[in-house]
Amino acid sequence: MKHQRAAAAAAAVFATALMVTACSSTSSTSAVTASGAAAPGKVITLDYWAWGNGWDQDIAVWNKEHPDIQVRHTDAGGGNDSSAKLLAAVRAGNAPDLALIENTSLPRMIVAGVPLDITDYVKDIKGAYADGTWAQTTFDGHTYAYPQDVGPMALVYRSDIFQKYGLDAPVTWDDFRKDAEVLKAQDPTATLATLTTDGWGWYAAVAAQVGDMWWSLSGDTWTVNINGDGSKKVMNFFQGMYDDKLITTEPILTPEYNAKLNDGTMLSWPSAVWAPGVLYGVAPDTAGDWSLAPLPRWNANDATVSYQGGSSVAVVSTSKHPKEAAEFGAWLNASPEGSQLILNVQNSYPAAIAGQEAAKKQDPPKLMPQQTDYYDIVAKIASDTRPVTWGPDTDVAQSAFTDAMNAAVQNGTSWADALDATQKAVVADMKEKGFKVSN
Repeated sequence: MKHQRAAAAAAAVFATALMVTACSSTSSTSAVTASGAAAPGKVITLDYWAWGNGWDQDIAVWNKEHPDIQVRHTDAGGGNDSSAKLLAAVRAGNAPDLALIENTSLPRMIVAGVPLDITDYVKDIKGAYADGTWAQTTFDGHTYAYPQDVGPMALVYRSDIFQKYGLDAPVTWDDFRKDAEVLKAQDPTATLATLTTDGWGWYAAVAAQVGDMWWSLSGDTWTVNINGDGSKKVMNFFQGMYDDKLITTEPILTPEYNAKLNDGTMLSWPSAVWAPGVLYGVAPDTAGDWSLAPLPRWNANDATVSYQGGSSVAVVSTSKHPKEAAEFGAWLNASPEGSQLILNVQNSYPAAIAGQEAAKKQDPPKLMPQQTDYYDIVAKIASDTRPVTWGPDTDVAQSAFTDAMNAAVQNGTSWADALDATQKAVVADMKEKGFKVSN
């Protein structure tokens, strides 16, 4: 019943939003408003949870400039682990003041009452972001996090090998398949790409290219469209490539996968603009052999892509110092100084406009030093990016999709049927939790 009341409250409050929020066991501590400031002269210490490297360098800049508000960093891990740890900490009463949250997880964190509604703190910084970026953390006029980095989707590929065989970067997914056929004919040991069986978010984003949104909300009613016609078209297309041995489904960033990156038998990664840093970390000797291009599209005349990845910083609802936490969050993510640190220290593509403008003046990533127009290409991709709507139970979608896809690959059955299984699991979960679902 508590889940049902939470979901009903969410739909009522954000009837016109893309996502939902809800009352929960933390609601009594999340009603801190912008008036909650620290006593004058008192040194405030804030705890910030975030994965990745370089945070000590960023925080040192802040701490030097703000002696009265000091920040401590803890690496709580990334992905689902970080969300689970954060939720447990909020319930236990020992959560940090701020936390980095993946954008795919933000809606369910809102439902659980984890992030504070920071609308009163962000009135002056909305202009620091493009509308589409701001929409990822603002629902029905209520803002729950500061966008930190974004991942417009792109293709990173071995341009040296493509050029060797007279190939250009593929413009469409049909071109992608044709290139795979040529490359396989030239080198049977080579594979154009792997699409992992746990890549539910990747498939959701590519399905959005054909207009299928896996979740949407109208009024107080959710529509779940994971197994829509467009999504099934996507699955059938890539299963065809897999059946013809043009792609694999092996996990990424394993020793075996990394070896293929280094020896030139794994030739591309359809991913996002953050990928060059990841690849350089495991295949530095291939620097100069790679280039970045827009992600292939289904329609040659429609360059629209979605976001893959991206994260935002939330002020946690249990923070005793929300005003100071909001001040740090704004500086780190929205200011020119902070967003350039995200660019240069975290090596991420900043969500803030100032950071993206600064990127245009940067040298290309170490993976492709020869691609001097790299950030011009990234800026164009970013301008063609549309947000993906994520629902309140992406963890259920991830688990169901991965199980169904593993079974489909192992048994040689339809990948599109995996979407049916995921659809069924997600709809059942949402209804059990009290959400109104149209299907």
